[in-house]
Amino acid sequence: MIDWVRVLPKASLHLHLEGSVEPDTIRELQPSLGAEEIAAGTSFSDFSGFLKAYVWVNKLLRTPDDYALITRRLLERLTLENVRYAEVTLSAGMTLWKEQKFATIFEAVQHEASRSAVDVRWILDAVRQFGAAHVAEVADLAIERAGQGVVAIGIGGDEERGPASWFGDIYRRCKDAGLHLHAHAGETAGPESVWQALSIGAERIGHGIRSIEDPELVEELRRRRIPLEICITSNVRTGAVALLDAHPVRRLYDAGVPLVLDTDDPALFECTLSGEYDLAARQFGFTREELEELARNSFEFAFGVGG
Repeated sequence: MIDWVRVLPKASLHLHLEGSVEPDTIRELQPSLGAEEIAAGTSFSDFSGFLKAYVWVNKLLRTPDDYALITRRLLERLTLENVRYAEVTLSAGMTLWKEQKFATIFEAVQHEASRSAVDVRWILDAVRQFGAAHVAEVADLAIERAGQGVVAIGIGGDEERGPASWFGDIYRRCKDAGLHLHAHAGETAGPESVWQALSIGAERIGHGIRSIEDPELVEELRRRRIPLEICITSNVRTGAVALLDAHPVRRLYDAGVPLVLDTDDPALFECTLSGEYDLAARQFGFTREELEELARNSFEFAFGVGG
């Protein structure tokens, strides 16, 4: 199955650039770091620990050239998996937190993207628990680059400490500027988090697995064809689901909720997009025809390609 899946044309819609930095690339960035130090910096056992590992990697990204390198390495790997199109989430919020000049970083990643066989667009992500003023700053960066490679704004981070309801006005401003609206929701917080994301206009939901707990929400997603970006390995590794067998991907699919499969932070979760398709087949009984449907979904629900 894995060989067939690898050559299947796919799009990647839930993929964090900073979470894609493999150990070999970390050594390129920081040759002084040994294997034990890298393992210690990127290890975690729960969602809180994952966020700390994500910050650890981000702190290694100090210059536009660093961002260019990790973009190049990511797109090389996506090409090998026959990923034709990718909407890569770039944590503009983290660059602001690090007091870096976003313009030069974006120029660097855009240049690398222009050299790749993968058609790339960007989702600028804000750190929701930093509050509305921070998200507004990220919105300004996204609006300035609407039509220049940026297709959406998103919010990530801690759902409970940064509820989507804080950001309604900001999302309306982004929509008026021609941007699409994305939100992580229903990953570690319950269905109410997804309802809030929908209330501020989110067109795609990152994760959304806790939606299964609310039949009315499941029906709303099905009726409105709001897709959930399902990252199975991520959800297991962060503890969002207790066990692989407990993951609701099959139940959500059978309920008619539109789904796409993805990796989230593939280096930190040690997964690949082809591997997620294969896992869906092996663990949850997805047939070849169903996997082909999920691959078609990844293009249909893209913000920059027919989206």
